[in-house]
Amino acid sequence: MEVIRVAIADGAVARASDRLRTTGLGSCVGVVLFESRSGLSGMVHVMLPNAPAAGTDRPTKYADVGVDWLVDQLHKAGAKPSQLRAKIAGGAQMFNTQSTNDVLRVGPRNVDAVLNSLNRLEIPLLAADTGGSVGRTIEFDPETETLWVRTAFKGQYGI
Repeated sequence: MEVIRVAIADGAVARASDRLRTTGLGSCVGVVLFESRSGLSGMVHVMLPNAPAAGTDRPTKYADVGVDWLVDQLHKAGAKPSQLRAKIAGGAQMFNTQSTNDVLRVGPRNVDAVLNSLNRLEIPLLAADTGGSVGRTIEFDPETETLWVRTAFKGQYGI
């Protein structure tokens, strides 16, 4: 078994025996897509909700195009997009503010953008651990289809 590390604003695809891990999920969201039949899974670590209108050479940085990128990568590897399922974690409100300024609500906006992408692509969301004010590390085990979440306060738990 190999653990494939996914950096901030990056993504990767793994075969059945390999795990995917990312750290540093504060306001960022870790999106895991997987398909049981092929044993393929993928993860993207998105930082921001929307790509610039002019486009981007780094789709994995943005929720609105990062999920599409991951579906495309899994499809190229042999997964059926219609059979993909999702689990997500992250999207914390890392800035303690009373402001209603939407710019400071990066975590909740990231979660909303990921959910919009999943809905648009008709990918069912099986589990989510989002919000709050604490950072997370996640690791996906494709054999059990468990997304392991670790925080400083709760320790490790599976969703």
